[in-house]
Order: sequence, then structure tokens, then C-alpha cells
Amino acid sequence: MDKNSECPCRKLGSVGGQALVEGVMMRSPEYTAIAVRRLDNKRINVSRSGNRSLADKYKFLKWPLIRGVVNFASTLKLSVTTLTKATDMLGVEETAEEPGKFDKWLEKHNAEKWLMPVLTTLSMLLGLAIAMVLFIWLPTFLGKLILGESYVGGGFKGGILKSLIEGVTKILLFILYIWATAFIPDMKRVYMYHGAEHKSIFCYEKGLELTVDNVRKQKRFHPRCGTSFMFFMLLLSIFIGIVFLWPIETVWLRTLLKFPLVLISVSIGYEFIKYAGKHDNLFVRVLSAPGLWMQRLTTREPDDGMMEVGITSLKCALPDEFPGFYEECLEKAEAPAEAPAEAPAEISAEEAPEEEPEPREEPQEDNDEDS
Repeated sequence: MDKNSECPCRKLGSVGGQALVEGVMMRSPEYTAIAVRRLDNKRINVSRSGNRSLADKYKFLKWPLIRGVVNFASTLKLSVTTLTKATDMLGVEETAEEPGKFDKWLEKHNAEKWLMPVLTTLSMLLGLAIAMVLFIWLPTFLGKLILGESYVGGGFKGGILKSLIEGVTKILLFILYIWATAFIPDMKRVYMYHGAEHKSIFCYEKGLELTVDNVRKQKRFHPRCGTSFMFFMLLLSIFIGIVFLWPIETVWLRTLLKFPLVLISVSIGYEFIKYAGKHDNLFVRVLSAPGLWMQRLTTREPDDGMMEVGITSLKCALPDEFPGFYEECLEKAEAPAEAPAEAPAEISAEEAPEEEPEPREEPQEDNDEDS
């Protein structure tokens, strides 16, 4: 058996991942690896970098509850940079024969070094702003719209009702958003790669040989998935809202106070997801069930090629267990493509030599002579 093809031990919770456009990112404690199926030659392109975190320098950032917020912030940053890197690895070449004025301006001002980080930051801020409006302000506004005059007053019972309506509205908006994105063809493929990521991690955690056949047999619903984390946070926000916001009646003030409360949801949610990834009991199964149901929307069954990408990314993130595998992938990706077999040259009618006619056999005369 190949030394690079088998997981020697079971390590629950040591590896996480993210689905990308035509690829998968895997992250181990030491490395982050990206594997992408190129669009031009269909080869698997790989990239790997070491993990650096402030928590490695300041140990208190790894304390329970604090580490959840730190991990959430670093995950957001990593997601944006990973998506940008994966897009560059797709092998999409420019088809324009002559660069336009804008392209010339970018080249003249060396914009590749400073423009992409600016655009990446703006995209991240815009995404966060949309998420805040969609899942914080809008549910609060709709809660007041639904309750009408009953939104004001009511004491503690009224505060519970407000938090319940806002929480259920937030969950419905989240489900509707995920359901709608599944109709986008590119997102559907991302969800298939999401399934390949989960199946590959399950195969590794069970200590099985990392082959497409073994990965195919695994479940695609994982308790440590980001979808489960988000859904658990939404459920948790209902109870946090009841505790901290029950006396607040003004829409803008409730919205404003929900921002710092998100940090509490993130802290508790991270601890639960971390615990759920390493334990299997009734408590974990009950609380994990809604998030696992949501993964029926955010994951799809992958094809063999997608599972191969997931396996490649996972092995590249674990160089101690799969030594030399990453270097082999780099060599394969950079190897020149095999030239297709040349077809025999066609000869024109004028150049073709005249074929000599085959000699005709003369009919033999019957010999009637007696012997």
C-alpha cells in the first residue's frame, strides 16, 4: 500500500475545510491547502501555506469563549483570501487580443499589488453589511411590523414574544436565502464540492484509506460544518435576545444592541461546534439536528472528480502524514501536456502517386488430354 494513501490514525476535529469554486480548501493545525480543478486542462492545481495566528503569540486568545471570537474573525479573513487565491488558480486566461485603456492603466500603475487587497476588503465589508441588514435589522423591523401596537410594552412576556418572532423570522430568512442560492448553477457545484469536503474529512477521521471509493461511502452531513454553526447561532440568538433585550422596545436600539450580542453567540456557538465534533451523545444529536438538516441544502452529492479534489486538498494539508504528496501534485500540475498523436498527413490528389493496376489473371484453358 502506498505510504501516501492511508490515514494512520483517527483525529477528530483536527481538520476543517471550505468549499470553493471548482475546489476545496482544507486546514490542519499547521497548514492551509487549496486544491482546484483547472478549467483549461482539467488538472488539479494546488497551493499550501503555513497557518499563522495571533493566538499562537498570545496564549490567552485560546481560552474558551475568547477563542470563538478570534476564530470567527480569522475565518472570515481566511475565507476571502482563499476565494481570491482559488480564483487565480482556475487557469482562466484572458481572451482579449489587445488590452483596453483600463487594463493599460492598471498595468501602468502596478495595480495588481494594491487594487486586489482593496477590492477584497471592500467585498468583505459589503458582505458583512448585507448580512447585518438581512439578519439583524430586518428581523427586528419585521417583528415590530407583525406585532404592531403590541410591540410596545408587555413586560418580560412581551420581550419573550418579540425575541421569538425576530428569531423565527431570522431563521426563515436564512433558509430562504440558502434555498434560493441552490438554483444558481455555479453555487450548486460549490455545494457539491462542499459534500466532497465533508466526505473526505469523514473518511480521514475514521482512519480509512483516502480513496475515492472510501470517500464515496461517507456521509455528507458533518456536525462541525459552518452551516451547523450558523444555524446554532441563530437559535442561540433567540435566548440571548430574551435575556438581554426583553425591556428594549425601540427598533433602532434593539438593532444596535444586537451587534455586540453577536459576539456572545459566536463564543458559545464555537464551543458547542467544537464539542459536537468530538462527541456523539443524545445532547449533541438533538442540538446538532437542525444544522444537519440545513446541510441538505448546502451540500450535494459530489462526483468522483470532486472527491479527488477533496482528497488532494486534505493530503496536502497534512504533510507529516502524507510526506512528499504536495510536491508530487506540484510536479504533475507543472508537467507539460502530452502532445496528441499526429494524424497522418493528407496527400492531395495531384501529389498522390498513380497506383499500378493489379495484374489480371488470364483464364486457364481446360486440358482435355488423357493422361
